[in-house]
Amino acid sequence: MTEIPPLDVSTLERASAGKGPLEGLRVLDVATMMAGPWAATYLADYGADVVKVELPVKGDPMRHWGSQIEGTSLAWKGLSRNKRLVTLALNVPEGQALLLRLVKDFDVLVENYRPGVMERWGLGPEQLHASNPRLIILRTSGYGQTGPYATKPGFGTLAEAFSGLSYITGAEDRPPVLSGYPLADGVAALAGAMSILAAVYWRDVAGGTGQVIDNAITEANYRLIDYTMLDYEKLGIVRQRTGNRLGDLAPRNTYETADGEWVAISGGTQGIVERLFRAMGRDDLITDPRFLNNATRRANVVALDEAIGEWMIQHPLAHVLEVFENFQVAGAPVNNIAQIASQEHFKERNLLQVIDDPDLGPTSTVHVHPRMSATPGGVKSLGGVIGRDNDDFYLREVGLTADEFARLREAGAV
Repeated sequence: MTEIPPLDVSTLERASAGKGPLEGLRVLDVATMMAGPWAATYLADYGADVVKVELPVKGDPMRHWGSQIEGTSLAWKGLSRNKRLVTLALNVPEGQALLLRLVKDFDVLVENYRPGVMERWGLGPEQLHASNPRLIILRTSGYGQTGPYATKPGFGTLAEAFSGLSYITGAEDRPPVLSGYPLADGVAALAGAMSILAAVYWRDVAGGTGQVIDNAITEANYRLIDYTMLDYEKLGIVRQRTGNRLGDLAPRNTYETADGEWVAISGGTQGIVERLFRAMGRDDLITDPRFLNNATRRANVVALDEAIGEWMIQHPLAHVLEVFENFQVAGAPVNNIAQIASQEHFKERNLLQVIDDPDLGPTSTVHVHPRMSATPGGVKSLGGVIGRDNDDFYLREVGLTADEFARLREAGAV
């Protein structure tokens, strides 16, 4: 494989906090780990004022997740960017009373405790809406707020399995595969952020009220494969593992090049497949009865992959990509993270930006996405230390006196 130089952040565009479409929207993020907080981060990227709540002293468990530099979690930096950071213990009476006071001034509350926990603390939707009837409450959990699995521990890993994703992921002669990254949490976070915006629109534009959003991580991920239920319902087919192949079309796989790189190909249309065969110098495959159309290619996918693989392994990546460009074949290199950092396409689009962080110094962060032309949002800070904004938030914004704040601290509430 080609050697990749280290990332030089000094060459990156500087991140800035541009005008965001959600300026004025106030979000109280009392969730932990990934799926719930990540939804709030998407809103913060677009200008929402997100106040992230953590347990005093301990902080969010995400602070101890993944790679660390001098006790600072690198994952925490990106997941908690653009948020104000305060401490508040919801499991003590003083903290519960303070939360009910705080929600009066917020549009959205994000939580992901196991169903029943917020109610046990006197912080269920009934109590929250008594304080603020316009409050939108996103409740993200593994299995949803109802059903026999509702109160079971639920994480993204389990959701991949329970939703059916893992069963159809992996090679056909190997066990089910879990993704090597927080796929399920990310999908649920996007679903959560979208549902919040839908609820805000209904409340503020259509004359609605506050409401509760039940965001089950399992169901958010099942939505990715719900069409396979029709295979089962109408045809009696239980979709099985097919490796990199997709049961719906062929070719669809990754193929190794002569220099040890990999290329992904998707034969999404008949025209694309015919252009691929011409690019390979194999016009004969266009009229081969085995590969005439998608149905015959699916039935003969092993032979199809062998033909493509035999051509691919004879040529280095640069040559393959040049030929694909000339013939307009739908293919792309399989990039690792170092290759992404040096990829010219991403450089031109400023996928990575640089921001000065008090803990890490100049640090890369991903550009806000999707990109809006008039209200792009931006990045003004990365995740910081526990309680970084306590004084500014509680004393100057909420209006607690120094004595009140001291008593709450002694009680372990902040």
